Amino acid sequence: MTELERKALLPAGLRDVLPPFATFEADVIERLMSRFEASGYARIKAPLVEFEEGLLSGPGAAMTADTFRLMDPISQRMMGVRADITPQIARIASTRLETAPRPLRLGYSGEVLRVRGTQLRPERQFAQVGAELIGAESAAADAETIILAVDALGAIGVTDLTVDLTIPPLVPALLDAAAIDIGLRAELREALDHKDTTKVAEIGGDAAPILSSLIAAAGPAEHCCAVLEDFDFPDAAAFERERIREVLEHLRKGLPELRITLDPIENRGFEYHTGVSFTIFPVGGRGELGAGGRYQATGVGGNEPATGFTLYLDTILRVLPEPALSARIYTPVGSDPVEVERLRKEG
Repeated sequence: MTELERKALLPAGLRDVLPPFATFEADVIERLMSRFEASGYARIKAPLVEFEEGLLSGPGAAMTADTFRLMDPISQRMMGVRADITPQIARIASTRLETAPRPLRLGYSGEVLRVRGTQLRPERQFAQVGAELIGAESAAADAETIILAVDALGAIGVTDLTVDLTIPPLVPALLDAAAIDIGLRAELREALDHKDTTKVAEIGGDAAPILSSLIAAAGPAEHCCAVLEDFDFPDAAAFERERIREVLEHLRKGLPELRITLDPIENRGFEYHTGVSFTIFPVGGRGELGAGGRYQATGVGGNEPATGFTLYLDTILRVLPEPALSARIYTPVGSDPVEVERLRKEG
């Protein structure tokens, strides 16, 4: 490897974006953001770096292991490079926009940086585009954000989708009701994540039969909701069952043809979510196009209910047709500016 080649080498998970892809990505972001704004979501912009204690509080705590840290040479305080934008929006809503009327609808776009990639997303730096609905607790609010995400993807030509719903609080509610020992919960959670019914039966105690049934129930949303109705849930779990049913009703009114599945025990990736959550997948494609759900917008001003989603540009660009280079005419330096302007006007 030559010295020049060595200097051009980038860290794993980072890349240069060249023409025409950089222009194409910027255009896709702008079209998504325009769709959000047309639905009443005001554009907001957060800084790339924040003080660590603010960035990693509330919903940001789930991103602790993914966050790069550095020392601010001015204040001598630790800072973090954002690994996700949602916690920043929650902070802004509870501080800068504390007195703004609720519900608060905010849209954003920007780059994030993570310590490591994943098997499905090896990129460590990528663009996020998202929207947050803050200050509304209803099932209609949950459905609104899902419909907005699907609508925005459709506006850029990504229409063949599946939305996978999940209910992160359901399993904890069942474990609380069954008085499952706190020391067993991490092991049981891992067994549920791997759909290991044998292990669930072994350590799940009184909750094992219902947990095993919920593993088997995952599939088309209406079928799964019908299965959930057969169980005698404790109050907290019954609330979550009713909420997912209401959300599904709203979704069927707004998006009657959408493929919707429901996995009532899925939790991976939704650690800070407190209610109905979802992931959007391309049919026949690879990777998540976006994800979101209900959470508590925790900040200096306190907690308030919120729901929202993030779309991942790296995955979205993989399912869109590759852009073509625009037809161009070469104009040498020193060309007649009048003639050059005429060509520009002709496109």
